[in-house]
Amino acid sequence: MNITRMLSTHHSALGDFRSIRRILLAIVSSALVFTALATPRASADDPKTVVATVGDHKITEQDLDQKVKPQIDQLRAALAKRVEDLIRDKSFDLKRKTLEAMADDYLVSQAAAQQKLSVDEYVKKQSAPPTGVTEADAKKFYDKNKNPNAAPFEQIKPQLLEMMNRQALLERLRKSSQVKIMLEPKRLAVDSSGHPSIGAKGAPITIVEFTDFQCPFCKASEATVKQLRTKYGDKVRVVHMDFPLSFHSHSLDAAKAARCANDQNKFWQFHDSLFDNQGKLAPADLKQTAKTLGLNTTEFDACFDKAKHEAEIKKDMAMGEKLGVDGTPAFFIDGRPLVGAQPLPQFEQIIDDELSSGGEKQASAH
Repeated sequence: MNITRMLSTHHSALGDFRSIRRILLAIVSSALVFTALATPRASADDPKTVVATVGDHKITEQDLDQKVKPQIDQLRAALAKRVEDLIRDKSFDLKRKTLEAMADDYLVSQAAAQQKLSVDEYVKKQSAPPTGVTEADAKKFYDKNKNPNAAPFEQIKPQLLEMMNRQALLERLRKSSQVKIMLEPKRLAVDSSGHPSIGAKGAPITIVEFTDFQCPFCKASEATVKQLRTKYGDKVRVVHMDFPLSFHSHSLDAAKAARCANDQNKFWQFHDSLFDNQGKLAPADLKQTAKTLGLNTTEFDACFDKAKHEAEIKKDMAMGEKLGVDGTPAFFIDGRPLVGAQPLPQFEQIIDDELSSGGEKQASAH
């Protein structure tokens, strides 16, 4: 890992942990509120206290608690699942980074012991000439990688030199030692065969996306997916799968229309048009889009009106639910789940890891 990626990973990890902390705090706070609602009042509050009347009929606190209990139980279960999902999503990255750090620490400690030095003494010695990174090297790296908001070089010079020297030392040590990380990420088998795809058929990396054409987060993720295709070229293939959400009034219509466009080999043109015009997903709008894109409108309208592909869409939804998808977008990169409209580095980290391992571990059926 180079210094740029190391710095990026470091800040990304801090952001992840802060994000998780905020979410967990929100979940705990919500759970406390729900628990308070579901728990009988303290002795100072009589559960037989009347909270509403309808004519002569009285509704007590106890009546209300009993009525709301199933909903509270459902909310509690949903919150518990969310916590488990967060832990599952982040546990591999945490284990991988910790394992790599443990391996690096062992390399340094063994090298220090061979020279009968403490770790601090050994690192200090290796950071000095002739093996150490010079201030000129650090300044060159800073100038090449700084952004408009970067702190002045003199301010961060000590930390930058320390990080660059440690990275250079580890690279030297790894050349003389075999470090093999065998920790495998969780992979899920995703049968994406027969679905619309873009990218080389033989690409080493397959990204399967469960998406909803009316979902704003799915639209936001489209720019990221296009950046990935530009960066990785023939190394990446993107596969579309449908997961229209029930509370989006036209998402199922849009999915059906896109499948009909696929029958005429214009799926991706239709796909892009739908995301570019999310406010025009009603049936009449979809038919107009087909006309604008030059499709055979007679065939398209018949396909759409007869809901030719609705059963296939429902199969996608069932598969997504089986895989644990409960929102969109949901990605599976060689079977490794990544949920939500994540920033580009989150995708790059997984893709680079897969490419470094040979890209031969796909859990997605083609």
